Amino acid sequence: MIRLGVPSKGRLMEQSFDWFAARGVRLSRAGSDREYSGRVEGAEGVSLVLLSAGEIPRELAAGRIQLGVTGTDLVREKLAGWRSDVVELVPMGFGHADLILAVPACWRDCETIDDLAAIARDFRQAHGFRLRIATKYHRLVRAWLSRHEVADYQLVDSQGATEGTVANQTAEAVADITSSGETLRANHLRILDGPPILRSQATLFACRGAMGPEVRAFLCQLGFEPPV
Repeated sequence: MIRLGVPSKGRLMEQSFDWFAARGVRLSRAGSDREYSGRVEGAEGVSLVLLSAGEIPRELAAGRIQLGVTGTDLVREKLAGWRSDVVELVPMGFGHADLILAVPACWRDCETIDDLAAIARDFRQAHGFRLRIATKYHRLVRAWLSRHEVADYQLVDSQGATEGTVANQTAEAVADITSSGETLRANHLRILDGPPILRSQATLFACRGAMGPEVRAFLCQLGFEPPV
């Protein structure tokens, strides 16, 4: 039996259902919105498991689900060696968002990551502690800053309302997912110039240890050539 994990609520769930329906597989909840199981029509040997998008990378890596829909940002953040744990099968064309780094809009002399590196050095000398960056994407942000040789900073954990941490004086900058940038602008923040830390979208992943005949046959039914 193939266990397929799909986000349990919101637009990601609805768009996932639509994506599979367009390929002849109908997914639906088994009962009320409070139930986390579902029905699959149009595919034999597939069961639906409704999970939070953040749980799906862990369940894939553990082999408790064989296929899962979640954001590329979550897989890369939550699984240190994600390439050895999961197979990235199909970008699904929705759930687009960028992981970015943003600074106060009033920092006129901070437009690029190189500017931020210089400001971070000066900030530590002036204030006696490292510049704080609020984020829940610690692994991705730390690796990106390391590649750009930014050293004088500290990451502050933020699991919600990250954009408000600068106004609340618990951070000097933020690294977060955004699709339109409206919330950042509303909080007087400006995205650094240049490519984002990561471009993310909803993607169909497989547990690497589960790429057997059943999963391959299901992918072919969906219209995709399974990876070698």
